[in-house]
Amino acid sequence: MPKITITIAILLLFSFSAFSQKVNLSGVLTDGNEKTPVYNSVVALLTPIDSILYKFTRSDKEGKFNIKNVKAGNYILMTAHSQYADYVDSITVKENEKNVGTIALISKMKLLKEIIIKTGSIRVKGDTTSYRASDFKVDANANVEELLKKLPGIQVDKNGTIKAMGEKVEKVLVDGEEFFGDDPGMAVKNLRADAVKEVQVFNKKSDQAEFTGIDDGETKKTINLKLKEDKKKGYFGKIDAANQPFTDADSRYNTNSMFSSFKGKRKLSAFLLNGNTGQDGLSWQDSDKFGGRDDISMNMDDDGNVSYEWTGGNNDEEPYIDTQNGFIKNTNAGLQYSNKWNDKQTLNLSPKFNKQIYTNNNNRITQTQVGETQLNEKTSTLSNVNRSNFKLNATYDVKLDSVNSIKITAKTNFYNTESDEFTNGTTTGNDGLLKNKQEKTFITKSDKESLLASILFKHKFAKERRTFSVNSSWNTLNTNSNNFLKSSNESYDEGVFSSRNDVDQNKIGEKTNQNLAVNVSYTEPLSKRFALQFGYQITHNTGKSNYLTYDYSDVTGNYDLVVDSLSNQFKQTITTQRPNIKLSYNAKKINYSFGSGFGFTSFDLQDQTLNKEYKRHYINFFPTASFSYKYKSNGNLRFNYQGATQQPTIDQLQPLRNNQDFFNQIVGNPNLKQSFTNSISISHNSYSILTESQFYQNISLRMTSNLISYNKDIDPESAKTITTPINTNGNFSGNFYFGYGFKIKKIDLYVNLNPSLNYNKSVLSINNKINNSNTLNSGFSIYLSKFKEKKYEFSLNNNFSNNRNSTSQNNEIKSFNTNNLGLDIGVYFREKWKISTDYNLYSRQKTVDFQTNLTNQLWNARLQRTFKNDEFTAYILVRDILNQNIGIRRYVFENIIGEEQNDRLKRYAMVGFTWNFKNRGETAKK
Repeated sequence: MPKITITIAILLLFSFSAFSQKVNLSGVLTDGNEKTPVYNSVVALLTPIDSILYKFTRSDKEGKFNIKNVKAGNYILMTAHSQYADYVDSITVKENEKNVGTIALISKMKLLKEIIIKTGSIRVKGDTTSYRASDFKVDANANVEELLKKLPGIQVDKNGTIKAMGEKVEKVLVDGEEFFGDDPGMAVKNLRADAVKEVQVFNKKSDQAEFTGIDDGETKKTINLKLKEDKKKGYFGKIDAANQPFTDADSRYNTNSMFSSFKGKRKLSAFLLNGNTGQDGLSWQDSDKFGGRDDISMNMDDDGNVSYEWTGGNNDEEPYIDTQNGFIKNTNAGLQYSNKWNDKQTLNLSPKFNKQIYTNNNNRITQTQVGETQLNEKTSTLSNVNRSNFKLNATYDVKLDSVNSIKITAKTNFYNTESDEFTNGTTTGNDGLLKNKQEKTFITKSDKESLLASILFKHKFAKERRTFSVNSSWNTLNTNSNNFLKSSNESYDEGVFSSRNDVDQNKIGEKTNQNLAVNVSYTEPLSKRFALQFGYQITHNTGKSNYLTYDYSDVTGNYDLVVDSLSNQFKQTITTQRPNIKLSYNAKKINYSFGSGFGFTSFDLQDQTLNKEYKRHYINFFPTASFSYKYKSNGNLRFNYQGATQQPTIDQLQPLRNNQDFFNQIVGNPNLKQSFTNSISISHNSYSILTESQFYQNISLRMTSNLISYNKDIDPESAKTITTPINTNGNFSGNFYFGYGFKIKKIDLYVNLNPSLNYNKSVLSINNKINNSNTLNSGFSIYLSKFKEKKYEFSLNNNFSNNRNSTSQNNEIKSFNTNNLGLDIGVYFREKWKISTDYNLYSRQKTVDFQTNLTNQLWNARLQRTFKNDEFTAYILVRDILNQNIGIRRYVFENIIGEEQNDRLKRYAMVGFTWNFKNRGETAKK
């Protein structure tokens, strides 16, 4: 009996204890993205040892759940729902009531996107778009340029210019390092597509902004080519030779040799290009060739392209070379070496040589509106140019220790140009009567030397994000020119000859421009996300221009008679000091910064010939702001605003008359002020992995006060024009670019749509009367592509453009349409044979001024056969099968509408052979 009593007491004690330890477990389930309640989800408790179900319940319409009578202890909490990913977590239940709070569930759709983002063809992270190269098929041995043409959102035009999301690509990096300096074209032509693992497109910030983490608004659209690991060792290259058969000594030919050797972080590449088919390979018009240009005005051609025309007074301006027009023989050679030691020292060295021999016939018709009068000018110019360029870029980056680093950059550029131009021209009025006539020969000999050196020192303090940096740079441009001008200029009155002015002169110019800049920056973190940046910048620019003009003397037989009115010695000194402050905020999704600087600028201009001095002082406000929002892993929105000044060039300031064209002369203006531009840009980029669609938009606005424009004094009777640079207000430009790319999966067809809109309002002066010119270009392009590896390739594109221009001189609107239809087809036979063809139909609408529709067709074809695992390729190609390649364009800007024709290389055929080689070790491994 006592035993039974004790047993019953123990059982009662345990049952009471167990009952006293049972509690209720509650919480709320919500959608992690929408923050809405999750209804009817299973909420279960499992035992942690064997994962056996202990208790479960379901969430109600408010997402709430409550599991009753739960014993104290350790459990696994798990949720299960058809539309959400399972949630699993370890919890401990104690003797008191347990509330796990809000549990955010991830939808299966979002989770699937996150998984695909990591492995898909395209990834968007922040403002970086990444393409997995292997998913975009190109020919065996194709270069990177061919790969870029396949990537959504990237375009490579007929001139080799690369655009990404509507913006021009200014840099191409290889594994984050410069490749052949700042020339994007050479990087994409020299690397094989199959060596690239990933293509990244982003806006590269300045070195100082990357270091401090505070955006300064200075960005360059950049492509970074990430190489495959197995391609970072060994060598590869290409030798290609083609020639036009059965012709005389002036046959078409091309020879290209390229070689690359990679070993870990050491990269060595070289190239040699030589030919006479217009393949240039190197961009002659380097963006940094002369330290920038500001003596320009905007115009649009008949393809809807915005271009800029020089309006200042550069006395030794080099002749322009467009490799799409005329006939050119070119030789390009270059070497690229980069290496990194101990992750502390990086060296990048890139010497390049470029030589061009160019000839072209240009025929131009322009109509200039002057009030109710229209001047019709016809000119014919034969140009012969022979010039060479040697360029050396070098950078050395060294980490002195864990907190200090120095980057040294040096650039040298040497240019030599010899050219001659022979021009014949006439100008008539509305009635067709002759107003003037000109015959001119202009011979140019010029040598230019450009040097640049910069040092960037960076220091990180012990406190995170506290930094100090100093960036100093010096550059100089020296120009020596020896030009000869010989012209016969006839004036007519009512179509009757009235006078003649002959010019026979030697023009000798010596010009030097130096710029020294120092920028000091200090950042101080205010909190985890906020930081403050203090900066101080000083720039000191000096320039000297000595220009002497001599008339030919019949007595001595030499050019020894000084022309005072065409000779001048001029000196300038421009100093700017700019303190600034900026506040920045950096978080996972949102980053922004705003601040301002104050500029104190002084001008000291000395006309040494006339013994005149011009001194001016300015105070400017330099606001800046940026905002970026990463609203999802593959979508971002970015806003930028910047205010900046632009100084007039020494050519625009020097009061020197340029009489190279007797009836269109230019005179500098020492009273010019600096201009100020407010720039705003908004860009958006997103990509949907599941639908394989991409959106990218960009809106940019520019408003400039005191824009360096010009005044044209035009005499309607003689048609003689004197152009003087002046400052004007009310100038505005706006650009909108939209892109939408998607794939029709049922037929595996990629579609890309690109509407665009460009508007420019420029204010100029004609006969000292302000004239507003409005230019509007609207365009729409569509691109279709489809391919099957080793079977076929197909792409179709159409680009329509409408150009409209009006001026306040009259109410007439100049408008015309252009359209370009392009078709590319490639078909494989038995995998080794391939025939490819491309066809373009160019249509230009007739106008009131030009009463003909200009339409021409350009059709090319190529047949090739590969051998020995695609190592060798033999091919036959025919260019311009229909013999219709014409260099013609129409353009409209301000008070001028024009049409010009140039020589073009017409129908020819070539037979060629290509050897693509690589180290045998790699081949064997494959």
